[in-house]
Amino acid sequence: MTNAVPRALVEAFYEAYAARDIDKIGEFLADDVTWTISGPVDVLGFCGTRHGKAAALDMIGRQISEVYQVVSFVPDAILIDGEWAATVNRLSARLSACERTISFRLADFLRFRDGKVIEMRAIIDSYDAVEQVLGQQLAAPVAARAGNGRLVAV
Repeated sequence: MTNAVPRALVEAFYEAYAARDIDKIGEFLADDVTWTISGPVDVLGFCGTRHGKAAALDMIGRQISEVYQVVSFVPDAILIDGEWAATVNRLSARLSACERTISFRLADFLRFRDGKVIEMRAIIDSYDAVEQVLGQQLAAPVAARAGNGRLVAV
């Protein structure tokens, strides 16, 4: 049986993450951390998997800011089970290219070892995020439309 991660540790990590305090975030990451953000890499270049603390911090500190500047990051719910923590979050940001504001939801799944994040898996509402980044609705195939002309969420 592993030790449960303390809620205070998860909350402290998210305080640093929301503030985008790279030095403080680094204190929470294991040297061998694996950091994955699921999303469309061709539109959101920071998506994908990073291995190691330096690569994760570069993605958080530089690569994300090339796309947008985080205005707020709010964990709406936190669930802790042993060495795992799961959160549902709301991110608001300004696009770096045009200053337009975007906001979307995401879920994080973190695994801790000895008080450090060793694995982070983020799943963003990429359809919503990409539409906002591009500034237009994405075309949905005809097969995804209901008989009444409304879009069907899949």
